[in-house]
Amino acid sequence: MQTDFDVIILGAGSGGYAAARTAAAGGLKVAVIEGGEEVGGLCILRGCMPTKALLHAAEVLHLARHAGTWGIQVGTPGFDWPAVIARKDRLIADFADFRVKQLNDGRFTFIRDRARFRDPQTVELASGRTLAARHFVISTGSVVSEPPLAALRTVGYLTSDEAIRLPQPPQSLIVLGGGAVAMEFAQFFQRFGVAVTVVQRSQHILRDFDPDAATAVETALRREGMELFTGTRLTNAGKTSAGKFVEFEQAGKTVRVGAEEILFALGRTPNTAGLNLAAAGVQTDGPRIVTDDTMRTSAPHIFAAGDCTGPYEIVHIAIQQGETAAKNILSSTKPLTRPSGTLPPSDGERDGVGGRPALQDDHRMDYRLLTSVVFTDPQVGVVGLTEKAAQERGIPYIAASYPFNDHGKSLILEALDGFVKLLADPRTGEILGGACVGPSGGELIHEIITAMHAQMTVQQLAVMPHYHPTLAEIWTYPAEELAERVGTPPA
Repeated sequence: MQTDFDVIILGAGSGGYAAARTAAAGGLKVAVIEGGEEVGGLCILRGCMPTKALLHAAEVLHLARHAGTWGIQVGTPGFDWPAVIARKDRLIADFADFRVKQLNDGRFTFIRDRARFRDPQTVELASGRTLAARHFVISTGSVVSEPPLAALRTVGYLTSDEAIRLPQPPQSLIVLGGGAVAMEFAQFFQRFGVAVTVVQRSQHILRDFDPDAATAVETALRREGMELFTGTRLTNAGKTSAGKFVEFEQAGKTVRVGAEEILFALGRTPNTAGLNLAAAGVQTDGPRIVTDDTMRTSAPHIFAAGDCTGPYEIVHIAIQQGETAAKNILSSTKPLTRPSGTLPPSDGERDGVGGRPALQDDHRMDYRLLTSVVFTDPQVGVVGLTEKAAQERGIPYIAASYPFNDHGKSLILEALDGFVKLLADPRTGEILGGACVGPSGGELIHEIITAMHAQMTVQQLAVMPHYHPTLAEIWTYPAEELAERVGTPPA
């Protein structure tokens, strides 16, 4: 059929951009369509980058307030909220501007418009134009989920999108949810003087992690004055002369908590409602696009990447999914045009399917190294298997941990919360997973990502040199313990 592009990519966030640059680098004619009010995607505009900028400001303020711990006198630290927000805005503007420049640098056609499928090969734009392509990559991201209580819509609430733009912080705040986003915002506001109450449905915050990790964070947050309610079920919300309230059941009792404002942080939903996916023959599970591990949908020429498909709402996963989708398109597509300056196809390429190199296997996503980080203090970094997941899946393992309150460098830093933990194959010692709850946990976990990428054993990690005194050398302690246990029956 007559087509305008080799690939049309819907969405210019992290997953969409990764797919676009990968496909264009392979010589395909690519269009990227972005219908949002802003360009850059959730990570740059309202997620990872702005929240980490705010969290760092909160950490600086927290350290200044506790400078006496190290014998430092700084008086009474204060803060200028508008200046904190303005610095964040400057950083985000720079990141977003750079992404816009990348999208307009000539490698692909960048179109600012809303798109929906008219049929499996064609999308129609809100402006009335239609475009056809051989392949599509859907990477339209996510939107804030609807609240579970109709009363919350009446009462009104903040979302994470709005929380990063407040002109002034509230005096008090109820945070609904206990995931990474909820807890990062909760600690940020707490450290800026807001009285924070967290209401979480499961028995612990951070329910996807092991209970020992969640408990360590809960202990630290409560020590800072945060009120945490877990094991709850929301039943009502309303307004009073003093502000807003929510009611929930906990341990058979009804509890009411009040605050000036409510932050709704109970997750996000795939942003697929306006795409007319049925016309394209794309199967969904609710709003989520169903894909296999090649990122193909039920329509073989249509792929998806990022939050719109899952199963993990993590930026580096979205990037890998976008790259995987583009690589699989490249393996089966002859470009409409080859960019000037690129080499003509080699003889080996001509022998491939559709003018591309013949591949024995499709490119597939591998979630063995799945990594999650929560940027609270203490930070939580996890890679690979947790004990919880290993038990649910019936995977044999041995585990060992070591606390930061018995480690030299963390004692120097007065960073005493948390621990590191390793999981290993009881027979071979291969590292199956790692967790770091403590100082710089999001950085330290990368040592275990590297080790698992190389399929290292705990025996190899235990003998790998580590500089002293560093935080990183703490990994050697659980590695040494497990190395001694490998090959012996689990206790």
